[in-house]
Amino acid sequence: MKDLISNLNKHFESRVRLGVMSILMVNDWVDFSGLKELLNVTDGNLASHIKSLEAEGYIEVKKQFVANKPNTSYRATLEGRKAFDSHLEALENLINSKK
Repeated sequence: MKDLISNLNKHFESRVRLGVMSILMVNDWVDFSGLKELLNVTDGNLASHIKSLEAEGYIEVKKQFVANKPNTSYRATLEGRKAFDSHLEALENLINSKK
């Protein structure tokens, strides 16, 4: 029998990283506060997961000032989108596999 979990991406195993990518897949840019609010996580927890996704090249970071305040926004890169789509496909295959 084919190994059904071998195509799952370990970088999306965390619920926070899964949440970040899910949000970024359907939005152009989302700022740190927006992600934090949507995922209901702490600053440090979100920051560590964002660093991990950025290190893999899955998200892009944009720093700017909005109303004279620093603002950091994120979006999924093309590589990140492809990796996440592959992960979702692997999850679907696992769910739909015969017992």
